Amino acid sequence: MNPTPQTTDASGIDFGVLIPVRVHFDELDPMRMLHNSRYAVLVDRAWNDYWIGQGLGGEQGLEGDGFHVIKSFEITFDLPLTELGEHAVHLWIERLGSTSATAGYRVCSADGRTTYAHGTRTVVRLDPATFAPTKWSERVHEIARIIGRPRD
Repeated sequence: MNPTPQTTDASGIDFGVLIPVRVHFDELDPMRMLHNSRYAVLVDRAWNDYWIGQGLGGEQGLEGDGFHVIKSFEITFDLPLTELGEHAVHLWIERLGSTSATAGYRVCSADGRTTYAHGTRTVVRLDPATFAPTKWSERVHEIARIIGRPRD
């Protein structure tokens, strides 16, 4: 499934994209809250859906700009997520370097109004033959201009 990213003027989101995600019963901990490890999975799945929807990474996500690794993942938990079903991940680019990219995110309600967790995720693009850092394509630079967070 490649969801179409949507901006959500109704929720006040005026930058980035809001990607639908689904929380399932088996992702909850014994207290019926989304297990802390599942937040990163939701964020990764949202980025993957968005990336492939933009024509990057190929079918397997391992070609071109899709061949990258996570350098850091930071998260702050704001509210417990206790509801099953449809939610969203709000994604945007914070900084794009020559070989790395830092993205901001919020795990939120489907309408983007309630934030359960937020943070940043930094990835480094690699050359698939040497595993050395390599430059992003012009397409990634274009995406960064489109979904980048406005600077104050």
